[in-house]
Amino acid sequence: MESLPSDLAAAHTMILAERAARIEAEALAARAAAVRSGTEALIARLKLEIEKLRRELYGSRSERKARLLEQMELQLEDLKADATEDELAAEQAALQSQTVRSFERRRPARKPFPEHLPRERVVIAAPVSCPCCGSTRLSKLGEDVTATLEVIPRQWKVIQTVREKFSCRQCEAITQPPAPFHVTPRGFAGPNLLAMVLFEKFGQHQPLNRQSERYAREGIDLSLSTLADQVGACAAALRPLHALIEDYVLNAERLHGDDTTVPILAKGKTDIGRAWVYVRDDRPFGGIAPPAALFYASRDRSGDHPERHLRQFTGILQADAYAGYNRLYLPDREFGPVTEALCWSHARRKFFVLADIATNARRGRTAPPISPIAFEAVRRIDVLFDIERDILRLAAERRLAVRAERSAPLVVELEEWMRGERARLSRHAPVAQAIDYMLKRWGGFTRFLEDGRICLTNNAAERALRGLALGRKSWLFAGSERGADRAAVMYTLIGTAKLNDVDPQAWLADVLARIADMPQSRLAELLPCWGGRLPTASQCARMSSLKAQSRETVRGRDYQNWHGYVSAPGDWQGVGGESPPR
Repeated sequence: MESLPSDLAAAHTMILAERAARIEAEALAARAAAVRSGTEALIARLKLEIEKLRRELYGSRSERKARLLEQMELQLEDLKADATEDELAAEQAALQSQTVRSFERRRPARKPFPEHLPRERVVIAAPVSCPCCGSTRLSKLGEDVTATLEVIPRQWKVIQTVREKFSCRQCEAITQPPAPFHVTPRGFAGPNLLAMVLFEKFGQHQPLNRQSERYAREGIDLSLSTLADQVGACAAALRPLHALIEDYVLNAERLHGDDTTVPILAKGKTDIGRAWVYVRDDRPFGGIAPPAALFYASRDRSGDHPERHLRQFTGILQADAYAGYNRLYLPDREFGPVTEALCWSHARRKFFVLADIATNARRGRTAPPISPIAFEAVRRIDVLFDIERDILRLAAERRLAVRAERSAPLVVELEEWMRGERARLSRHAPVAQAIDYMLKRWGGFTRFLEDGRICLTNNAAERALRGLALGRKSWLFAGSERGADRAAVMYTLIGTAKLNDVDPQAWLADVLARIADMPQSRLAELLPCWGGRLPTASQCARMSSLKAQSRETVRGRDYQNWHGYVSAPGDWQGVGGESPPR
């Protein structure tokens, strides 16, 4: 054991040396922790990028792939935050040490800020004299610009529309321009405010009471009842557009149909109501008709509702095997039978839950055994999905030809294999129930081999309902049946705008500003799907920034140009047309 010094000076020297060694060791440890955190964050980011690229190239390989990507993104978020904290800690430790250098984490190249954002230059005053010699003979060599992204809090303003009165000196008649239009009777809210309230409620699923509380924190007193009045008046004004979308969707050759639960408030309880959606989307088979979504609401799931919704529809309905659709498929139906096309994703899901290896691994000893029959069924169905990815957006005739060549033999083999396996299974076996689900409806599942317009899945309708299913956790229930119907109207408008890559809030603001002056025969021009000349979401963002740079009140045609909506012949079209000039 090393002997301790006997005099005070040597003890002080030894203590200082030990302190320096400890500081250096702590700095090295902090740097090592920063290196490890940075490496873990880099690995997580690369894994996420690889999974996203695989998803784009090959599609989702399982039902849980979307959830897996979300979990990986959350993990990457935490790892990057940890890496930044460790890097700062290593930097502070390195400042106390003379030998350990600071650690700088290798970061991916930062994307430039969008060009449409306004720029504000803040010039730091240069010194008037040289700090070294004191000379005032300074010559500018250049400049370094540090770009910082900042946000300006939402601004509220009151627009005072002045209507001057004039009296005729000759006939003493009084002349005055008409008052500006408001959507609500004796209204006070502008179209942009109304569009924001509507989109927050139905697009972002923020109930009016939360909106009212947030506005109050910003110094604006808008009570719940006041906001509810505005929502009711706007929904009434927008119903003609819902009727136009309804006619457009129900005149399609093929529809995707689905429903989801919507609790509706009743006396002392909530009824489990339903939201129904019918999506027209011809893009998978190369159609040029713009997509649109149509929503309805009901207090129950009776088959009377889809029968009423699709009363005059006689095309192809892609849906699940819900028995409520069966009356639509009857040969003696009044307007003719609807062609049934079932969803392979629903059928695959029943096998997948019996062959989910990852889920069983998490359950441990309590997990049920993996079904080899279900595993083989999933493998065979996935081959069909791979073929469908190769023919996406091709013409219907080309899709049908490829299916006849590649998919039809696989479907025949799948049916023979399932019937053979089913003969050896008990009727109570879970995998037998999954097999029966398909074999009892085999005609509906194989309809895609007869018509190139039919998709393999009903995912278009499920995607349309995804936002509503997530919003249910926020607003919990609809206040009444009429409230559910009103929500269906707004979901139709917002969902159709999203399908056409149109900013829903900007579009609602434009519609509310123009709908009073629009003749009934030209209402279709306001729609985001086929008649309107509307910009995409990115174009709306750029034009919003251009508006923010101006403090002048714009009237007439200039008002429409600032919003990106123009009506003169030959003007640009945001959907399927040229981009507007910068």
